[in-house]
Amino acid sequence: MKYLYSFAWRKDEYELSRLEMRTFFNFHVEGNVLLSEQKIEPSRSPFMRLRLDIMCEATTLEELVAFASTIELTDKTFKISCLNNKDDAIEPKIARPIRNAYMKEIGLAISAEPNLDAPDVEFGLVIYEDTFYFGELVHGESVWLKHMQKPEMYSTALSTRDARALVNIAAPFPEGLRIIDPCCGIGTVLVEAMSMGIPIEGRDINKRVVWGSEINLRHFGYEPNVQIGPIEEASDGYDVAIIDMPYNLFTHASSDLQQSIITHARRIAKRVVIVTIEPMDDKIANAGLTIMDRAIVQKGNFKRELVVCE
Repeated sequence: MKYLYSFAWRKDEYELSRLEMRTFFNFHVEGNVLLSEQKIEPSRSPFMRLRLDIMCEATTLEELVAFASTIELTDKTFKISCLNNKDDAIEPKIARPIRNAYMKEIGLAISAEPNLDAPDVEFGLVIYEDTFYFGELVHGESVWLKHMQKPEMYSTALSTRDARALVNIAAPFPEGLRIIDPCCGIGTVLVEAMSMGIPIEGRDINKRVVWGSEINLRHFGYEPNVQIGPIEEASDGYDVAIIDMPYNLFTHASSDLQQSIITHARRIAKRVVIVTIEPMDDKIANAGLTIMDRAIVQKGNFKRELVVCE
């Protein structure tokens, strides 16, 4: 099976979106369309708009119409959307009359009843690099938007979009993995992971923010698994540790504490993903970790770096 993905990002999210893309697909493209044999649920990513499950590739519309005549939907209704439009931003953009003509010709070839409002199946049509791609369309849902307003918040926390991308970069294929966020703060990363069905444990040295994270998790319907205590007291055996280095009003990390956090992250986990507002390369090397990839994470004028280590 082959899949076509469409992406969207803000200007200051480009590096983060490419790092997430590389993590999922093992390569990245400069534009907003990617073809891959890797199947990813679009709602996992804050940058992935949709996935086209390709049923047919054709060099001419006639070939595609011939394929459409073989589709069997029994009693299901259908709809066709051509994604070369202003909203989906897939190049080349095609004028509405031409898109409508394509969709009409393909739709007339399908032996089923169309339903433009509530179809049982939505098909997608994409013309990309002189090829017609046709298949079933899967839209992404902006789940992270539901998590923006939390009972407990502070201004320096990661945005829900960035936290969701961070979880994907840390554990793109999480099945069977044991994951910990040992500096979890108010639980932004924990909420995003759990909303994707990814089991994760939290820990923080500060009682106040641990209570805050538990309140936030329960607010969104998730059962907290958060411990109070420093990373130094965490047991080993994790596959992934996600470290958003403490830098807020509740917790100030000295240089020695930063080194201890990274060193113990190396002790407890095979893969460590660090978010930091200051350079950590020396401390990462001192801990015996190797930097595999990195990106700038930006929130307005506030910049931090996301560093993937193993």
